[in-house]
Amino acid sequence: MAMLAPTLTNPRARAKRPVLVRCWGVACLGLMLCCAVQAQDLLLANLGDGRAAPVAATTIATGTTATTSPNAVVHRRPEIAALRGVKPTPPVRLRFWGFDVYDARLWTSPSFRHSQATQFPFALELQYLRRLEGGAIASRSLDEMRRLATLTDAQAQGWLLAMREVFPDVKEGDRITGVNVPGEGVEFWVNGQRVGDVKDTAFANLFFGIWLNERTSEPKLRAQLLQGMTP
Repeated sequence: MAMLAPTLTNPRARAKRPVLVRCWGVACLGLMLCCAVQAQDLLLANLGDGRAAPVAATTIATGTTATTSPNAVVHRRPEIAALRGVKPTPPVRLRFWGFDVYDARLWTSPSFRHSQATQFPFALELQYLRRLEGGAIASRSLDEMRRLATLTDAQAQGWLLAMREVFPDVKEGDRITGVNVPGEGVEFWVNGQRVGDVKDTAFANLFFGIWLNERTSEPKLRAQLLQGMTP
């Protein structure tokens, strides 16, 4: 500060102040443009590696429609590539006791009928928003399936073992996708990698019934997933 005082009292320095002000303004503008470019690069990087951009949570919370092309999303999801003509539903968020658990969406074709869901090829995608153990996901899935039908001990043990083998521990951003194969069962994919299948149509009916059956424990989520679809 002591070095500034003589400069401010110098008439020649006063004459140069407009130049200094203009230079400062140009520097600020350059800094703003640099920050904008860096922010754009960060957003594109997040979208490019398949992670949800920060706007995704806002889109769900406000109920607005995302503008991302369905075709662009398909290219980033190998598990969907074999399903011809499918389009995604808007993501629907599951919250449990105030905690965000996952965003769910269906990939269906125009001919899909949810009352006969397992007769059609489709996919159910869950993108997780928190850490969960794979064993806990498998056990909770079996509990939900038991709500819909009576299982034999052999079915329960076999299906639980199968789900424990394909469901990994997940963290925020991971996605598990179940692909229905009509007349066969369910293929499971994790983050675009095929991890196994359960070749059992009874399993497929009850597993997808967790979200699609009228007796689901989450009727509001079901209604949002199926909104606008033909029964």
